[in-house]
Amino acid sequence: MSNNVLITGANRGVGLALCQEYLSRGDNVFAVCRHVSDEIKALPVTIISGVDVASASDMEKLKQGIASAEIDILINNAGILRSMTFDRLDFDQIDEQFQVNAVAPLRVVQTLADNLKNGSKVAMITSRMGSIDDNTSGGSYGYRMSKAALNAAGKSLAVDFKSKGVSVALLHPGYVNTEMVNYSGQIEPDLAAERLAQRIDDLNLENTGSFWHSNGEVLPW
Repeated sequence: MSNNVLITGANRGVGLALCQEYLSRGDNVFAVCRHVSDEIKALPVTIISGVDVASASDMEKLKQGIASAEIDILINNAGILRSMTFDRLDFDQIDEQFQVNAVAPLRVVQTLADNLKNGSKVAMITSRMGSIDDNTSGGSYGYRMSKAALNAAGKSLAVDFKSKGVSVALLHPGYVNTEMVNYSGQIEPDLAAERLAQRIDDLNLENTGSFWHSNGEVLPW
């Protein structure tokens, strides 16, 4: 039986690879993005474009795009990275990362909450850089802070949604070779997508709220 899968940030990188992964499984994919790429246009997905997940006014467009369809898997993948050191702090960029990486995924879940049902799964694509215990290199202030905040939101959602039968996971894809990291990553997007999909397969109401590396390792908070 096919699933309805909604993926944000779907036009490139890990988001695009996730679209391809779920299509290969025979699922129906709703691809949410700000700008339509040639790569996403070439796939048999339902494209909901012109949606900036950080924009509250764009949520109505997202809601209209999904209409009354039930969502089996909701993947909040859209995110940004603005690298900075302490001596080059940019508070506008810190705020931008909070809005896109932490606030926007919560807003997306709120917008689509009525489309989730008993058995639905929500995946927040976070980063081990949001782990406080794992931070041994410092720096990346806005990114680390925003991903830690996303982890906190995801954990609360896992608690609040458990009674509704909806499970939530915080998933680190790995250091993926995408434009976000100037193609300096260690694994390719298709492998990251395959691993992420496996973690979502493993997600249930018993392990909801877990913080996982895509390779299956449980990460420290």
